[in-house]
Amino acid sequence: MATKAVKMVKNAAGRLVPTVVNDVPFAPFSGVGAKEPKRVMAAPPVRSCTEFPADGNKLVKDLKTALQNAGLRNGMTISTHHHLRNGDALTNMLFDTIHAMGITGIRWYPSASFPCHEYLIKYLQDGTIHHIEGSMNGPLGRFASEGKMKGTGVLRSHGGRYRAIQDGEVHIDIAVIAAPTADPFGNANGVTGRSACGPLGFALGDSEYADSVIVVTDNLVPFPCVPWHIQGNNVDHVVAVDSLGDPSKIVSGKTQVTKSPDRILIAQYIAQFVEEAGIMQNGFSFQAGAGGINLAFLLQLKERMKKNGVKARFIRGGSTQYLTEMLQEGLTDYILDGQAFDMEGVRSLRDNPNHVSTSPFTSYSHHSKGNFASMLDVVVLGATEVDLQFNANVVTHSDGLLLHGIGGWQDCLAGKCVILAVPSFRDRVPIIVDRVTTLCGPGELIDVVVTERGIAINPRRKDLIRKLSGSALPIRTIAEIQKEVEGICGGKPQRPELSVSEVVAVVQWVDGTIIDSIYKVK
Repeated sequence: MATKAVKMVKNAAGRLVPTVVNDVPFAPFSGVGAKEPKRVMAAPPVRSCTEFPADGNKLVKDLKTALQNAGLRNGMTISTHHHLRNGDALTNMLFDTIHAMGITGIRWYPSASFPCHEYLIKYLQDGTIHHIEGSMNGPLGRFASEGKMKGTGVLRSHGGRYRAIQDGEVHIDIAVIAAPTADPFGNANGVTGRSACGPLGFALGDSEYADSVIVVTDNLVPFPCVPWHIQGNNVDHVVAVDSLGDPSKIVSGKTQVTKSPDRILIAQYIAQFVEEAGIMQNGFSFQAGAGGINLAFLLQLKERMKKNGVKARFIRGGSTQYLTEMLQEGLTDYILDGQAFDMEGVRSLRDNPNHVSTSPFTSYSHHSKGNFASMLDVVVLGATEVDLQFNANVVTHSDGLLLHGIGGWQDCLAGKCVILAVPSFRDRVPIIVDRVTTLCGPGELIDVVVTERGIAINPRRKDLIRKLSGSALPIRTIAEIQKEVEGICGGKPQRPELSVSEVVAVVQWVDGTIIDSIYKVK
C-alpha cells in the first residue's frame, strides 16, 4: 500500500522527492539556510475558564470519556510523546480505546515510537491508524518499508516536529500526554511517581497548540503538582489509570559503555581530537548521545577535563548517569536536558537545580530566534552510513529498511564542530559508501568522521586541518578510509533493492522542506 508519488522532482541535494505527501503540498529541499519562513506562528485555540469546573477538577472517569469530550472523529490527528520509551503502555491503550469507539483514519503524530508499539500494526492494517508522522524505531519502520502503511510516513527531527506544530504545518486535534505525576487541574511532571521518566519537553508544543489536551497519569496528587512541566491551564481533561507502563523499560537500552576495543579506540580518538583542536577549554559546551561509543567518549573527555582543570559551562542532554556525575563533580555548571536515558538522569533532574528541563523549542527549533544547538562547541553523533561528500544517513540501513528515527540528530548539525563517531563497518558491511541510501544530513554541516581506522576532516574545515597538522592522530581522507575498509570487507556494499516508484516515507529537513524519499524495499 505504499504511496505512489503524484509528482517527483529533484531537490537541491539531487534527490527525487514528492511535492505532495498525504494530499498535502511540500516544498523540496533548496539548500542549507536557503528557505526562510514567511508565515506567522500558528495560534492555539482561545478557550474560556468558564468552560471548565470552577473548582479546577478536570478529572474524568476514563480515557474513552476524555476522547468523547474532546470530540474525537474519523481522520483526526492524535499526538503522543515518547519519554516513556520502550516502557510505554499508554499509547497501545489509547488506540485500543479509539478502535473500540469505531474511529478510523487517524494520523498518529508521536515524537517517536518504539518496539513496544509493534502492537499497533493491527490498527495500521485495519485502518484505525492511517499513517504515522514521527520517528519509527524497529517494527513499525519495517512495516512501512514493506509498503504496508496506508499513507506515507513523514520523518521529522525533534526540532522539526515542534516547528511543524508552531508553523501550523501539523494541526493536532487531540494531544494525549502520559504524565508520571499530575493533579486534577492538569499540572504534570515526569520526575516523580513510579513511572518517572524525566522531562516532558517533547509534549510541550502539543500542550500549547492542540485543540484538546488530555493528561493521563498513574500518580494523581492533590493540587498543586510541583514542579510542573506541563501547565494545567493548557489541559482539558485528566485521566487516572493504573499504570502508564513498565518503568524498567523506560531506561534506554543504549546506555551501556561499549566494550568493543575498536569502538573504545574511536572514543579515544574523539576525546584527543577535541583537546588538540582547542575545543576543550573553560566555558565550552558539548552534546553527545547515549550510544556505547558516545558514553565511552564522555568518560575519556571527563578524564582529560579533570587533568587539565577544564570546566564546561553547559552540557546538552539527553541525560545519563555519566552526565549527572560530571555535574556532581563540578565539571559543568549546567545540564540542559531534553530527555532522560536512565534513572540517574531522572533523579538528578528532580533533585539538582542546575539540571534544567528544556523543550525542542528552546533547544532545536529552526524557526525561532536562536536555539541551544547552534551554541554547542562540539557535538558527537552517530550514523548508519556516511558518503564521500560527508553526507550522512541515520534512518535506514544498507538494506534500505527504515529502522530508526531522526531524533535530535539533524538539529545538532547546527553545532560549531559536528563529529560523527562510526565504526568503519558493521556485520562486514562498510559504513563509508559512495552515496548514502537515505540523505538525512548534508555533508557541508558534518565536520569530522571518526572511525577506528582513521579520522577524516571535511575539506571545508581548513581551520581544523591546520590545527591538527602534525598531530599523532591518524588523520586521513575519507576516500582512503573507504578504500581500506572495502578491501577488508571484500568490495563495495551491495545496494538495496528498492521500488523507486513507491515512496513509503519522506525525510524532512529542519526547515520543513523534503530532503529525501524512503522507498519500498523489494
